[in-house]
Amino acid sequence: MSNISEEIKKTVSENKVVLYMKGTPEMPQCGFSAKVVQILSQLGTIYISFDVLSDPELRAGIKEFSNWPTIPQLYVNGEFIGGCDICIELNDKGELADILDK
Repeated sequence: MSNISEEIKKTVSENKVVLYMKGTPEMPQCGFSAKVVQILSQLGTIYISFDVLSDPELRAGIKEFSNWPTIPQLYVNGEFIGGCDICIELNDKGELADILDK
């Protein structure tokens, strides 16, 4: 699992916004992933995404890396922001746009 953990660490540190999700932004495979994609799209955010359904090792590894049990997971500037509910809450408060702008 340490190799996948190193890959995740490298990915989130080298990219401003990273979304680990079920499916792809064009075709989300769960409502929670779809909602986060919708929020990021509304904010005009450029991000990279990874489909955890296509890689069981990544799916397990990201949960261990973040110590967070659910997908999707959003990272900004190397920092774990949260899952769907947290993204909705931050967006509703207007705070997510500020986080993404930093």
